[in-house]
Amino acid sequence: MSKIIISAAIRGAHKIVDKCAAKLDEALKKYGPDQEIGFPNTAYFLPIIYSLMGIPVKTLKDAQGIMERCKSLLPPVPSEKFYLPYLGPGLDAGLATLFAEEIFEAIRILEQPDFYVYGEDVIDKSSANIWVGPADDIILRKRGVEFVDGSAPGFAAVVGSAPSVDEACALAHEYQTKNLYVFMAARDIEGKTSFAEQLVEGGMQIGWPTRLVPFSPDISGAVFALGFANRAAMSFGGCKPGAALKNLIYNKDRIFAFVNALSTIPDEWYANAAGCINYGFPTITNQDIPQVLPTGICTYEHVVSNVPMKDIGAKSIEVRGLKVVITEVPIPTAFGPAFEGERVRKDELRSQCGGGKTLAVEWVTSKRMDEVEDGKVELFGPDLDSVKEGGGLPLAVVVEVAGRNFQPDFEPILERQMHHLVNYVQGIMHMGQRDIAWYRFGKAAVEKGFRLEHIGKLLHAKYHQDFGTIFDKVQVKLYTEKEKVDEIAEQARKVYAERDARIEGMTDETTDIFYSCTLCQSFAPTHVCVVSPERTGLCGAYNWMDCKASYEINPTGPNQPVAKGNMTDERYGKFDGVDAFVQKASRQAINTVSFYSLLVDPMTTCGCCECIASVLPMCNGVMTVHRDYTGETPCGMKFTTLAGTAGGGLQTPGFVGHSKYNICQRKYLVGDGGLLRMVWMPKSLKEELRERLIKRGEELGYPNLIDMIADETVGVTEDAIYPFLEEKGHPALTMESIL
Repeated sequence: MSKIIISAAIRGAHKIVDKCAAKLDEALKKYGPDQEIGFPNTAYFLPIIYSLMGIPVKTLKDAQGIMERCKSLLPPVPSEKFYLPYLGPGLDAGLATLFAEEIFEAIRILEQPDFYVYGEDVIDKSSANIWVGPADDIILRKRGVEFVDGSAPGFAAVVGSAPSVDEACALAHEYQTKNLYVFMAARDIEGKTSFAEQLVEGGMQIGWPTRLVPFSPDISGAVFALGFANRAAMSFGGCKPGAALKNLIYNKDRIFAFVNALSTIPDEWYANAAGCINYGFPTITNQDIPQVLPTGICTYEHVVSNVPMKDIGAKSIEVRGLKVVITEVPIPTAFGPAFEGERVRKDELRSQCGGGKTLAVEWVTSKRMDEVEDGKVELFGPDLDSVKEGGGLPLAVVVEVAGRNFQPDFEPILERQMHHLVNYVQGIMHMGQRDIAWYRFGKAAVEKGFRLEHIGKLLHAKYHQDFGTIFDKVQVKLYTEKEKVDEIAEQARKVYAERDARIEGMTDETTDIFYSCTLCQSFAPTHVCVVSPERTGLCGAYNWMDCKASYEINPTGPNQPVAKGNMTDERYGKFDGVDAFVQKASRQAINTVSFYSLLVDPMTTCGCCECIASVLPMCNGVMTVHRDYTGETPCGMKFTTLAGTAGGGLQTPGFVGHSKYNICQRKYLVGDGGLLRMVWMPKSLKEELRERLIKRGEELGYPNLIDMIADETVGVTEDAIYPFLEEKGHPALTMESIL
C-alpha cells in the first residue's frame, strides 16, 4: 500500500476527527447531552456506526463514546524515515473518518434542519437547493431492490468536479446508460463547484428519479452513500448490527460501488477513500497521484490514477469488476432505466399523444405466424415533426405477436412493459396504459431524430431481448389518424374487458399450480413468496400470470411452478405441496405457511412488500399500512419499523406483508375473518382502492364497509379508533375473538 496515499489519509483523518470532535463539544455545550440526533425518517440511527459497531446513536451523549473510539482508532502519521506496514492503520483511519463524519452530519441536521431538501423530487435549474441529504427508509426500500434485480448493478460515488461541464455531463450520461446510480458529494478543493452543480449547469435533471443523487456539497456527505450501502446490507442482506466483517464482506460482494475523485485531492478525501476501501470500493481518478495496484481488500486494484475523463467510466467498471449489460436499441436517443424518472415539462414539450388532450391507446394482440413479419414497423398518419410545437396527435400502438409458445394470457404482460420501456428513452415521458396512455415528447429528443417509428423499433428489440422465449415474431403498427385510433380503441376495450373477467375469474381452488418467487433471497435468504391466483406477490410486481410468463421466459429463474398438492388446512390455506417446496427453498428454515392468515404460520415477508398488516387485539381486527405512508399507526409502529420487525425473510405471527391488490382479493386473510376484519388503513390507501373496496364490501354484505374503516384522520391508536368503530357498527367488533 502506497506510503504517500496512506500518509495523506491518516493526516486527513486527524483533521476530520479533530473538526468533528470540536463540533460535538460545541453541540454538547449548546444543547446538553440528552439532545436527540439522527437522520430523518430512518430506523437505522447513524447507519455506518450502527451497522459496524452495533451501537444506536440516539443522543449527543451516545456520540461522545463514539468520538472517543474515533480518536483511539487514529494511528500516528507514518514517519518519513521508517517504512512500516500501512494498510491496517490506514483502514482504521478511514473508519474513524466515517464514524466522525456521521456524527458531524447528524449535528448539522439538528442545527440546520433546512440544509437538505430530502425527498425524491427531480432537481434542475429551477431548484433553490439541490442537496438531498441522507435517504429515508422509504427511498432505501424502493431503490434498494434495484440492486437485487439487476436494474441497478452498482453506484459511482463522485467527489469534486470534472474539468468541464461537458465532461461532467458526458460521464453522468455514460453511467446512466449503464444503469448505475451516481452518488455525489463535495465541491472541488477551491469550493467553486461540484459534479452535481455542473450537471445542473449542463441542463441535466438530477435527483433519485434520474439516479444522479446530489447528497452534499461537503466531503462529509460521502457517509450518506456508504450509509445507504450499510442499510442495504442490514435491511436486505440479513446482516445484524455490529456484525462488521459480515457487513463489509456483503458490501464487497453485493453492492458494487467505486469512487471517482475528479479534481485535486486533499487529505480529507484520501481519508474518506481509505474508509471506502474497507468496503472493497476502489478509487479511480483522473488526477496524478500514486497508484495502489495489487489486489487485497478490493476485488482488483485499490487506487487507479491518471485515467483520462473519456475513459474513466469504462475503467471504473473494469476495476470494480462490474458486469454491466448494456441494452442496445435502434433509436437516436439514449435508452436505459436511469431515464425513467425524467419529466418533460411544458417549456420542454415538442408534442404529445393522449393525456386527455387526445386519445392514446396501447394494445398487444396475438396473431397467426403467417400474419406477422418480424421487425416490421409501420406508421399510418402524421408524425411528431408535422404538428406545431406543443401540439398533439391521437395515437394507437398496436403490437402484433406470433409464436408457437405464445398464449393470450401473455398479452397484458407484454402490454404493461410499454410503460417502462418507453420511459427508458431519454427525453420521452410516458404515463398510464391501455386506453389512458399519455406520451410527452421533449424538444431535444425530436431534434435528435426521434420519431414515432422508434417506439416500434425499441419494442421490437426489447421484447425479443426480454421475452424472446415465448414468441417468435413481433411487428408494430402505429396510427395517428383520429378515426382509425377511435376504431382501434373500441376493439381494444372489448379485449381489455375479456382479460379482466378472465383474471378475476381465476381461483385458488381451480388451479393446481402456484408459482414461487425467490428473487429477494439475495437479501432475505429464507424468504419464499408463493403466488396464487388469489394471493399476488407481496411486492405488488408479480401476479400469477406474471409468474407464469416469467417461468416461460426463464425456466431456471426465480419463478418456479409449485404443485400445490393436497389441502391440509382449509381455513388457513395450507397445502402439502407448497410446504414441501417452501421447506426446500428456505433451506429448512420455514416448515409450513398459510396463504390466508397472518396469525397462524403466515407467509414470510421481505423488505420489498407494498403493505404490512398487523393484528389490533383491542379492536378485534387488523390494520394495514403501505410504504408511502410515513405516519404513526394503531399498532404503535410506523411502516419502517414494521418492515424491520417482520421483514428479512421472517415468519412473524401477527404480521404479514402483502400487496395493495391483495387487499380486495377474495381470499385476503379469510382464515382470520377476511376483509371484514379490516379496521384501519391510511386514507391515501383507502382512496386508491376505493372502487374495489366498495365492490368487495357489497359482495360481503356491507356496501358501506369502506366508510367503517378508520384512518389517520380518526386516530392512530386503538383507543382513538375504537369509538369510531362502535359508532359505525364495524362487523369486526361482533366477530369471534381474533386471538
